Amino acid sequence: MANVAKYNRADVIHKAMLLFWKKGYNGTSTRDLQQAIDMRPGSIYAAFGSKEQLYREALICYSQEVGDMLAQRVADADSPLAGLEAFFRTIVIVQCDADPSEVCMLVKTLTEINDDQPELMALTRELLKCTENRFADILLQAKQRGEIAEHADPRILGKYLQVQMIGLRIYMKTSRNSESLSEQISTIFSNLKR
Repeated sequence: MANVAKYNRADVIHKAMLLFWKKGYNGTSTRDLQQAIDMRPGSIYAAFGSKEQLYREALICYSQEVGDMLAQRVADADSPLAGLEAFFRTIVIVQCDADPSEVCMLVKTLTEINDDQPELMALTRELLKCTENRFADILLQAKQRGEIAEHADPRILGKYLQVQMIGLRIYMKTSRNSESLSEQISTIFSNLKR
């Protein structure tokens, strides 16, 4: 009879994602992983191949969770633009203290890893591009509904919102001023309507 894994893979990846998001790739030891996901080092390597491979899966998990949250905010809102703004408020302000880090895990990864880990670098850039594309798709819906100007380019605005999201999260980390962040988010989305 074949050995059957005695763990929930998705749960393990989620727990690893939270730990990596908090401590970073280099700051997370095998012992940290062992405690967080309740697996012995041999089992971790048997299941995932390496710490880097587990980190890759954690990055994908993070991106999927962010994408799901974005889709839910848009689905719950009266309009695509309102949903996108609600997502910004959730990520930047509401979840700030609940998340393991105020900074996006993908951005944190780009600041930590180097050319010695080209696969992680490429994946991180790809996942950031996915978020940017999600923004652009929502902005296209907003444009079709007349929420933003007819001449607006959703792809350019998607890049703009990606930059704003990164900056807002870093600003929240440094200022801890949710009132100021709320005003800035309002301004960003008011400007999109022009």
